[in-house]
Formats: sequence, C-alpha cells, structure tokens
Amino acid sequence: MYNFFVDETSKTIDGYSISGKDYNHIKNVLRMKTGEDLLVTCSGKSDLCCICDFTSEEVLVKIIKPDYQSTELPVSITLFQGIAKGEKMELIIQKAVELGACEIVPVEMKRCVAKIEKNKVKQKTERFNLISESASKQSKRNVIPKVLEPMAYNEFLAYCKEFDLIIVPYECAEGMTATIDAFNQIKKGMKVGVIIGSEGGFDDSEIEKVKTLDNARVISLGKRILRTETASITALSALMLYIETI
Repeated sequence: MYNFFVDETSKTIDGYSISGKDYNHIKNVLRMKTGEDLLVTCSGKSDLCCICDFTSEEVLVKIIKPDYQSTELPVSITLFQGIAKGEKMELIIQKAVELGACEIVPVEMKRCVAKIEKNKVKQKTERFNLISESASKQSKRNVIPKVLEPMAYNEFLAYCKEFDLIIVPYECAEGMTATIDAFNQIKKGMKVGVIIGSEGGFDDSEIEKVKTLDNARVISLGKRILRTETASITALSALMLYIETI
C-alpha cells in the first residue's frame, strides 16, 4: 500500500486533499483509481484512506481507519555519519530511514575521503532530504526524518550533550561486553545518538575527544573491519532489534 505525506492544510472534513507532485504521482504514474486504498500521514499519524475523487489539481480521499498504524520506535535515534562518497552517503541515508532513525547528521572528520563543498551544501542537503522522504514513504514511516547540514566534529561534540546516550562503534574496541552494557542502558523515551566513522575511519584524536563525553559509550560491532556503510546498517539494525524488545 502506498504512503503519502501531507501537512495540516490538506485536511478536509472527512479526509485529505492531495496535490502537487503527489497528485501527479498518484494519477499519472501509479494510475490509481477511485475506490483504491492508500495511507496518508499527517503530523506523525497515518490514516488508512480511500480515494473518493480526482479534480484537475487534487486527489480527494476519505479516512476509513484513523491512526491505522504506527511504525516509529519508542526511542529517538540520530545517526551521526562521517561523510562518505556520493552514492554511499545516499545509501546510508536510505537505510537509516528504513531502520528507524529520526535524524541523520553528516559529520566532517579528518579521514573523510569525500568533502561537501561549501557552495554545494544546500543542494546536497536538499538531495539528502528527498532521499529521506522517498525512504519514509517506502517503509511506511509516520515521520520524514530530517537530514541536517554537515557539522564540523566540534559541532557534533557540542550537539551530543543534548542526548541521553551516544554509542560509538570503533574498530579497535574489544569484546562485546561494552556493547551489551550500552544497549542495556536504553529505555523508552530516550534520545540516542550513533556516530559512525568515515571511509577512512576515526582519527585517534576524534576518539579521544568523544570519550570525554559523559554520555558516550565506545562499543564493538565484532571482530571484522566493516565499511562505513556496513557499520551504519549493522549498528542501526542491532539497535532497532533491541529497542523493539523493550
């Protein structure tokens, strides 16, 4: 079933009016007809709706079952991702959204192979947010996670103070005890951040700086050295599976 995001201005007496690019997608790409069902997500809630009519500019839908489903985790997860090369970064954002992250923050690190030029930050960020929107629709999220503009490492450290827990997967960490202990600290309603090194990994000074944070826990994802995109997906998958049990 297809999922579409609208804002409060799209509400009608018994449903929603969908316009713009989603109108074109429903009518001309998907070729949906009156009587077909779809999900409409507004302000964090997804309603099961039925298409009632098409006008020249809008799809009119009626709510069949309000609050039809919630797919959000009971813990807020932010992925801090060392900037990776183009397609890898886009893949990481897509999978992070599918796995339940509510925010993604590209982080500039000393060993980043890729750089986002200052004059392209706005364009890149818009592109990243379009990927997030598309992944949210595909995975039937109740929200569209925001991708922020890239942060310098010191900005990331300052931002971390707002979190209950910062998880730091690090290739030189040994054993799984710290990983288990960190996960066991997670409770419903917490704000958790995960910082993943870039393609070149963490610089030693970056690890030392993040270790000074009271809320940071350095963990292992196993004995193997993972690519940055694999590390992101592995860490978020493990977190998602654990959080689903609490």
